[in-house]
Amino acid sequence: MTAISYVVLRRGEEVLLQLRRGTGFMDGCWSIAAAGHVESGESSAAAAIREAWEELGVRIAAHDLQELLTVSRTNSIPGAGDIDDHFHLATAWSGTPRIMEPDKAGDLRWFRLGELPGNLVPHEKAVLLKLLAN
Repeated sequence: MTAISYVVLRRGEEVLLQLRRGTGFMDGCWSIAAAGHVESGESSAAAAIREAWEELGVRIAAHDLQELLTVSRTNSIPGAGDIDDHFHLATAWSGTPRIMEPDKAGDLRWFRLGELPGNLVPHEKAVLLKLLAN
């Protein structure tokens, strides 16, 4: 089982999204700005905090991270098997979000939850729409 951890950075009614490129998965689509594989022995929360630092250059304290939900996907990526997606929310962090991996992200922007881009990774869009509904 593969586990992927996401952290949604939310600023009021806006969320931070990155434009994927050079990853081999959904390149040219917008996605939650920080996400990555949970490493062996690592919790999904620890992975979210690590990914926020590696991909955006921001520090999130563990007490500022809220677990949203976990979604299971089956055979969504050829060769990957089953995937558990762990979604977390942060409304507080230190530092200014910026692209730290320019080979994997073409742009970084804040979007209003009610005005998400059409080319958003589908399983991530479903989670963001749930966030909007709450």
